[in-house]
Amino acid sequence: MASALAAKIGLNSLKRRQAKNFSVRICTMESDMEFSCEVKWKGKDLFDLVCRALGLRETWFFGLQYNVKDTVAWLKMEKRVLDQEVPKEEPITLHFLAKFYPENAEEELVQDITQHLYFLQVKKKILEEEIHCPPEASVLLASYAVHAKYGEYDPIVHKPGFLAQEELLPKRVINLYQMTAEMWEERITACYAEHRGRTRDEAEMEYLKIAQDLDMYGVNYFPIRNKKGTDLLLGVDALGLHIYEPDNRLTPKCSFPWNEIRNISYSDKEFTIKPLDKKTNVFKFNSSRLRVNKLILQLCIGNHDLFMRRRRVDSLEVQQMKAQAREERARKQVERQRLQREKQLREEAERARDELERRLIQLQDEAHMANEALLRSEQTADLLAEKAQIAEEEAKLLAQKAAEAETEMQRIKVTAIRGQEERRLMEQKMLEAEMLALKMAEESERRAKEAEQLKLDLQEARESERRAKHKLLEITSKAVYTVPLLSRLDSDLSFSRENLSFDFKDTDMKRLSMEIEKEKVEYMEKSKHLQEQLNELKTEIESLKLKERETPLDIIHNQNTEQGTSKHSNFKKVLVSTDYSSKMHCTHVILPHRSLSVHTQAVTHSWLVKKSTCTAVVNIFF
Repeated sequence: MASALAAKIGLNSLKRRQAKNFSVRICTMESDMEFSCEVKWKGKDLFDLVCRALGLRETWFFGLQYNVKDTVAWLKMEKRVLDQEVPKEEPITLHFLAKFYPENAEEELVQDITQHLYFLQVKKKILEEEIHCPPEASVLLASYAVHAKYGEYDPIVHKPGFLAQEELLPKRVINLYQMTAEMWEERITACYAEHRGRTRDEAEMEYLKIAQDLDMYGVNYFPIRNKKGTDLLLGVDALGLHIYEPDNRLTPKCSFPWNEIRNISYSDKEFTIKPLDKKTNVFKFNSSRLRVNKLILQLCIGNHDLFMRRRRVDSLEVQQMKAQAREERARKQVERQRLQREKQLREEAERARDELERRLIQLQDEAHMANEALLRSEQTADLLAEKAQIAEEEAKLLAQKAAEAETEMQRIKVTAIRGQEERRLMEQKMLEAEMLALKMAEESERRAKEAEQLKLDLQEARESERRAKHKLLEITSKAVYTVPLLSRLDSDLSFSRENLSFDFKDTDMKRLSMEIEKEKVEYMEKSKHLQEQLNELKTEIESLKLKERETPLDIIHNQNTEQGTSKHSNFKKVLVSTDYSSKMHCTHVILPHRSLSVHTQAVTHSWLVKKSTCTAVVNIFF
């Protein structure tokens, strides 16, 4: 009985402990994670846990997003997670996304993980056409995305067809041209091959540097109406507020930079923007829902805080992060140079080895030819010796015949006295015999001379044989020394590596700093090359464009390009004409319930949030 009661008490306590926790699924751009959270946790507790799991220190750019009915909302840091309108089914699904975008990604993004998360998020928005991207820029961005995934281009590895399963271009761009998938891949690969020498991180940063110049980059759009009931769009980004027409999200009708806004307030559904210049008219508009108004206000506060933060001296934490990032870049630069030098030495060694192998093959061919020549010489010498022997035998035979003819002549002379008639006949025969003997003597002499000539040819053939054997011996000796030469080359290579490692250990950091400064100076030249590259891509594919398939945003983008206008053109003029030294000297943000910080040469500003049943007011004083 007691054991059953104890078991029941243990089960109830277990249920109570389980009720104190709930599970959350966090979806990042790269993977999903699940956490067990306590019921009392606030949004900041969960957010900090996710950032620690990712190793992220630049937390001010990000937030946890969830869906509420037909809109989205961001998890509030100061409220408990379960007290907010998050989905009630477990695990609760939240999306870890960039909430605010930097003005200049290269200067502001310090950590590699921050840069990578931004790269993935911007890439997804471009492919899903949430950010309008012209075709030529789409091809160039796709080449950097391929570089970030596959590393440096290698024609042996990256053969035609390796991008067949990749989603690299918006469908709008693909449908706009009469081009096959192979033609798109060919152009992307051609750009990809030009990015040699860059790392994956550098390719991601180049992607962001191009994307941040797109008109819709980093802008959050909200449908609004002005006093006359005209439908408009409100755009909130890192530089300020923009008013758009519903069918044109590229070019704003008017813009309000953060440093030119004195006050933003809303009451129920009405928003009011008061410019810093009191002579300028106040802009008022209505939004559809109170929840959307809260979201707009959150984005305004966050973007304004970051706008001010960029114009102050970096905090100690940011300074430390940037110093660590510089050291890491310098270390990677040294490592990259070392690897490049080793690669160069390896390539030189391989070229030397190939040259030696080629030379060895050439010497082997020459030795083979010499052997064949020697064999032919031996055969010729044997043939000449045989001919000389035959000539000697023929000469001996002719000499024997000549002796016999001489004997016969003497016999005829002895018998010539037998008679006149016989003498005449004998004289005639003797004359014939003499002529025959003379002819045979000449033939014998000729044969003797031929035998002598054959003996000389035989001696010359033997001399050629001796020279051929001597040349074969020299070639063989050269081939013997090929292997020591290769081993000596390897020893030289190892020696050069030892010296190389010593040199890199003593690398002067000042020289690296000068190289980094030199890279900054060359940035403008790279930008010019980038623009030329985009123009070249546009020229290549322009003839294949189907004009009837252009979207309204494509037409507006082309008109803006021809006129030289963009979202930031008029906006930048406003920023340039603003005298920051006289209108904005703020160095502190004054928040409610905090002590006032005093600066001797600064004019303080504050965001004051007054909450009532239906009214919230945000004031910005410059």
